[in-house]
Amino acid sequence: MKRLHLTLAIGDYDHVRDLANGRVRPEGIDLTVLNLQVEEIFFRFLRHQEWDVSELSLAKYAALVAGGDCPFVAIPVFPSRVFRHSALYVREGSGLHHPRLLAGRRVGVPEWAQTAGVYVRGLLQHRYGLRLEEMSWYQAGVNQPGRVEKVELRLPEGMRLTRVPDRSLNEMLLAGDLEAVASARPPRAFFEGGVVRLFEEPQRLEREYWEETGIFPIMHVVVLRRPLVEAHPWVPGELMKAFDEARRRSLERARDAAVSRFPLPWTPDRVAESERLFGGEAWPYGVEPNRATLDAFLQYAFEQGCCRRRLRPEELFAPGVLESFKV
Repeated sequence: MKRLHLTLAIGDYDHVRDLANGRVRPEGIDLTVLNLQVEEIFFRFLRHQEWDVSELSLAKYAALVAGGDCPFVAIPVFPSRVFRHSALYVREGSGLHHPRLLAGRRVGVPEWAQTAGVYVRGLLQHRYGLRLEEMSWYQAGVNQPGRVEKVELRLPEGMRLTRVPDRSLNEMLLAGDLEAVASARPPRAFFEGGVVRLFEEPQRLEREYWEETGIFPIMHVVVLRRPLVEAHPWVPGELMKAFDEARRRSLERARDAAVSRFPLPWTPDRVAESERLFGGEAWPYGVEPNRATLDAFLQYAFEQGCCRRRLRPEELFAPGVLESFKV
């Protein structure tokens, strides 16, 4: 049978490495893989659909699904997951050391529909009791002016979001025109001086958050162009299996105590520690192992005006990958 040639754009992740270099080959598929920065991937794919399969922001994808006639179909493969207590930044010496102190303040975001921001606002509202409309929100590029929203928003009544096209969040935070920034990428001054994280010990809080909620935030998802899935309905399942095999091999490398597979000490110990904390698999694909996270995210995205309606996790994914066979 002639193999189907597809192009895939995705970040340079170790858990995708064996798929990208051809050591893992999806049945019936030849892949050309582009490793690009995620912001470039999202921008080019949403604008021009330059490749067949793509990593994509979960928030932007969910917004398109909720709006109807989405041109993409996802598989429950999650290349990037990051707890986001660490994504709130304030000026050094500002005295802002607790999220409740953000009530009535000016907070910057790179995009309202950035997945990290959805989770941060969900934390502020559901964990710390803040009303999001109490704050004034400003949208701009983190370190460069000119960044814009990429999906249509329907903000709740009373929510104030102002676009600032000619300044960066980094600049406004240092100047005192913002009190905080919620962003996946840190403002430049976090490295150069003048900006610190709101939470001094985010990892401790993130562990507690996982133990209490079962939520491990999903940032990105893998999507296929809908015409491809309609023409070849077998493709999502084969890609799903290949991504899962590449992930399994990556974890095997990380567990290998005989040699240093990663330039970090104690990597196998950290893997074992994570598996104890998560009760087994710490980075699962599929819907059921991630239902608590997906449900929470979709609730936040609807409440915040990123999604027109409250989606169910099953609505995001190709039907053929919602269940797996057993032997």
